Amino acid sequence: MNDHVYKHIELTGSSSLGSDDAVKNAIAKAGESIRHIQWFQVIDTRGHVKDGKVAHWQVTLKVGFTLE
Repeated sequence: MNDHVYKHIELTGSSSLGSDDAVKNAIAKAGESIRHIQWFQVIDTRGHVKDGKVAHWQVTLKVGFTLE
């Protein structure tokens, strides 16, 4: 196993479908400009309520990627 150095950033993804989809949206968008994403950690989950129903999920993540 190689030794790695990781950088991590914080992202918040959102979705009207659910928290899992919010995570996937954040990772997919970050993957458009960040290479070598290796892990994520959910650090906060929130929601937006509209007319008494859950309208959106918001999930904040720490995302780690290896440096080249």
